[in-house]
Amino acid sequence: MPGRVHPRQLAFSLPHAESLSRDNFLEGPANAAGLGLIDSWPEWPNRIMWLAGPEGSGKSHLAAIWAEESGARSTTANALTAASVPGALATGALVVEDIKVGEFDERALFHLMNLAREDEANLLFTGREVPAALEIELRDLRSRLRAVPVVALLPPDDRLFRGLIVKFCADRQLAVDESVVSYLATRLERSSAAARQAVELLDSEALRLGRPVTRALAAELLRDA
Repeated sequence: MPGRVHPRQLAFSLPHAESLSRDNFLEGPANAAGLGLIDSWPEWPNRIMWLAGPEGSGKSHLAAIWAEESGARSTTANALTAASVPGALATGALVVEDIKVGEFDERALFHLMNLAREDEANLLFTGREVPAALEIELRDLRSRLRAVPVVALLPPDDRLFRGLIVKFCADRQLAVDESVVSYLATRLERSSAAARQAVELLDSEALRLGRPVTRALAAELLRDA
């Protein structure tokens, strides 16, 4: 009938758990130093260490592996307060993720570092920047952070990048063939974040359209992106 409106299939966004276990960590030259740090615990060169790397480079996954091994608690930098510091260090190890300029309490972080030293506790900090690149107002904290050893994570090489695409598809229970992986690997920005975002888009659009995830669908979506 003229003017008839066809119903559009709705796609519901369901949570997809990404595995952060040691067995599901994809190794490569880009993250070898970070994995070496985690595997070398408790024989660290310093009780406080810093993992630096771009978004999606594996910082959180490595931190989760270490937390499992060490019994560490985890928090984000912007959630840390002076009052929460003693409880956060209750197990003798703590992960503080995503340290960004202007998004954390400098005095709380300074208090945490002092208490960790007194208690001989371990801290693992993560952030996109290295400590020297952060503009810290509290002078004592600035000098303390710049003395923390840094382990850097790099953007993935081709082999690791393809592996990440496959992993993100598996996390979402997507069946894809080699043509899809190759197409994405040669056209996406070489970052874990870009791979994750592309797989999420493929999943949601395939569900909405009622189509399988194919190279043709990937081409359509990337062309329109």
